[in-house]
Amino acid sequence: MSEITTKNDQERLTKVESILVTQSRPADEKSPYFEIASRYNIKIDFRPFIQIQGVSFKEFRKQRINILDHTAIIFTSRNAIDHFFRICQEAKIEMPADMKYFCVTEQTANYLQKYIVIRKRKIFTGNKTAADLFDLIRKHKAEKFLFPCSNIRGTDIPEFMDTSGLHLSEAIMYETVPTDFTDLPIESYDIIAFFSPSGVTALKHNFPEFQQKNTRMAAFGPTTAKSVNEAGFILDIEAPLPNAPSMAGALELYIKKANNL
Repeated sequence: MSEITTKNDQERLTKVESILVTQSRPADEKSPYFEIASRYNIKIDFRPFIQIQGVSFKEFRKQRINILDHTAIIFTSRNAIDHFFRICQEAKIEMPADMKYFCVTEQTANYLQKYIVIRKRKIFTGNKTAADLFDLIRKHKAEKFLFPCSNIRGTDIPEFMDTSGLHLSEAIMYETVPTDFTDLPIESYDIIAFFSPSGVTALKHNFPEFQQKNTRMAAFGPTTAKSVNEAGFILDIEAPLPNAPSMAGALELYIKKANNL
């Protein structure tokens, strides 16, 4: 993988003066983005392209899912936890003490304490990705798993459960939707940095007539990179890289080349 993946690398490798990061502004003033902006005298703006909104209890009921028919819950994010317990509260459901929880990371598992006393519950934790949970799930084949998720979610868990012949109910409890950023001078940025396929969809939603021209596109992760290409854009910067595991690092490598530094 190279940090520049375009059809006409040299032709598009022009000076970078402005970057739009499609996420919220970092709270940490020591963020590498701020260091890049200062070090290379580059304008970096932050604007989330997507937002999470909960599915109403009325809409959830249309899915005909009985939460208490399940004996285990799979959580892959804090959003999933928040909206799962929101639905439970609205449905006046109290989680039984023997309910099992399978969490993608330790941080996700710790977040459960916002809603339950975790030291008294059966919680199983992965290391980083959903695939880390698979060995744990295999050891509990008899469970009936519930997967609270967004309308846009990865396929790894459902595919694993299906091929393994395990019981899984997907419950859409929140949605990933585009924000309104039509006030942005979108074509004025030299680089737009994306972190999810939803961000690319949001760009086309807000600016259906957008033409890429000299705007460079950066993508974090293979699925985001794929969505940039499928949207008909040229992908100029792909992260992570062996020598730049973060988006900020990949952007800095590109800036050094483009600005002859």
